Amino acid sequence: MDLLAVLDEAVAALKAPLGEEDRAQGWTDDLRREVQEEISINRSVLRRHGTGMVRHLRPRFGEWMEHEGVQPGRLRDLVGDVQRSLVEARAMA
Repeated sequence: MDLLAVLDEAVAALKAPLGEEDRAQGWTDDLRREVQEEISINRSVLRRHGTGMVRHLRPRFGEWMEHEGVQPGRLRDLVGDVQRSLVEARAMA
């Protein structure tokens, strides 16, 4: 899956209301919105200025999820995919 598709998928999933399972894993509405906004900003930068801009992005979603105490699950996996995709794209840029 290409980088922008991964970001699109994450933004769409994070726009949806949280389910009980998401909340049990440590997600809050504010955290969901903040992560969605950050991914959306990254996506906008890459769309406007090209994927070569990925080398200027510093994804730290994993650290963020750790700090917030988010447990493994659907949304954390999705955010992890975003981080991995951005890191891989940076390595290839």
